[in-house]
Amino acid sequence: MDFEPLGPDAPLYAIKANLFKALAHPVRIRLLEVLVESGADGATIDELARETSFDATALAQQLSVLRRHGAVTARRSGDEVRYDVAHPRIGELLAVAKAFLHDTTGRAHPTSRPQLRSVPHPDH
Repeated sequence: MDFEPLGPDAPLYAIKANLFKALAHPVRIRLLEVLVESGADGATIDELARETSFDATALAQQLSVLRRHGAVTARRSGDEVRYDVAHPRIGELLAVAKAFLHDTTGRAHPTSRPQLRSVPHPDH
């Protein structure tokens, strides 16, 4: 793909796209929310499994994707590995996404089956 039309900011757009790839799965978004809520202590896979009710193996796979995209870090603490969000602004990004969905759909609850309305293009 040709990124030349993006000009000198092309690397920045690539970094942003990489972050959004990390967010492009509901389980990964939920994991990030739990990690943000866990604060500086972070969480182990077992703690994440208890909090989310997801299988530990599936969580490990999703955490691997988040780590690869730079959204999550891992650190050894004794015999366990603790996961943290890589940057505190990730929590802000998730909050903005939730507010956007609430504003554009009038709903923020997962069972409300939101439907995004079309957003007019600024040139129209």
